[in-house]
Amino acid sequence: MTETSVTSSTSTPDAPAFPSDRTCPYQLPETYSRLRDGQDALREVTLFDGRPAWVVTKHETARRLLADPRLSSNRNHPDFPQISPRLQALRDRRPAFIGMDPPEHGTQRRMTISEFTVKRIKGMRPDIERIVHGFLDDMLAAGPPADLVSQFALPVPSMVICELLGVPYADHDFFQDASRRLVQSTSAAEAAGARDDLYRYFDGLISDFEAEPGPGLLGNLVGRQLARGETDREDLISNAMLLLVAGHETTASMTSLSVITLLEHPDQLAALRADPGLVPGAVEELLRYLAIADLAGSRFAIADIEIDGHLIRAGEGVIVANSIANRDADVFANPDTFDIHRSARHHLAFGYGVHQCLGQNLARLELEIILTALFDRVPTLRLATPVERLTLRPGATIQGVNELPVTW
Repeated sequence: MTETSVTSSTSTPDAPAFPSDRTCPYQLPETYSRLRDGQDALREVTLFDGRPAWVVTKHETARRLLADPRLSSNRNHPDFPQISPRLQALRDRRPAFIGMDPPEHGTQRRMTISEFTVKRIKGMRPDIERIVHGFLDDMLAAGPPADLVSQFALPVPSMVICELLGVPYADHDFFQDASRRLVQSTSAAEAAGARDDLYRYFDGLISDFEAEPGPGLLGNLVGRQLARGETDREDLISNAMLLLVAGHETTASMTSLSVITLLEHPDQLAALRADPGLVPGAVEELLRYLAIADLAGSRFAIADIEIDGHLIRAGEGVIVANSIANRDADVFANPDTFDIHRSARHHLAFGYGVHQCLGQNLARLELEIILTALFDRVPTLRLATPVERLTLRPGATIQGVNELPVTW
């Protein structure tokens, strides 16, 4: 294919603004549906700062690009596509490994991966079940109505990730608030303030663990890699912040939106209740259908890339929007239909390639336990507010709701 036969990004005037806000907790924004429903695997969009970028709309194209070393994840580089002023404010510190390229990315990731293996996560099942049922006990004892987010969906993964990392759960009010400000802020100043609050918190916790050995993954990293000089303090703090924030924000959001989706599809919920064996597959379909971290696949080209009739020039931004790619009709029949019987394991909710989500095994197990326990113990659970009146988060952050009124 020659360069003259491909399309390159020239910031066309009709390129839609991106990202867009959802108007339904589980369906694509209208803009995304229009991007997807065309035949092009890449579509031009305009970011908040006026810069052009490519959005990938096809599943197989997304997989190829996420595995292409000519795309960089370096979030501190000026060519990295910023989807919000919030992210621009975070460039003055070294990023966590999610924002690094090989070989640095692999070096940092390998220090944590032992805590996220399938075997290690399976061994956490009794602890996760204890945590889930403990918060359900509290919610049921308090009686209806309840806010499912603050009373269940958020504290469960917060306590799980605290136990895994070795972070004191007693500090959960602080780090949940700081995490929320970090991932949901619309201003650069608020995002930077939240980042700095978390940075100081982990800096102090690491100092405590240096004085006296601490528990969990963080305690191990301080006592081994940091003490041996295999990592430095800034990298350790950045990676700990990533694992803490991602480890509870994403699962909390998935829990809330999964409950909404199941309650709004009573035939699917009835099938799930009738056959517990459907739970793992239902979780995969929920991950595909909801795609809450749908903009995590942002990259920029470090060399020209010709793909599917398009030329991505070096320096151009590329956004693999997994919410769009997961609705590719060439891969998922009737993609806008929620169907827990479909085979959805090859979705892109956790990304693809070397940056595929480190915590995916933990997220799957948590969701399986959470949904099973919740609908077993609260069989009459229902929304206390019509779904169309729920306040959804904006499109430039992790998708979800901050409050979910329920009753039973």
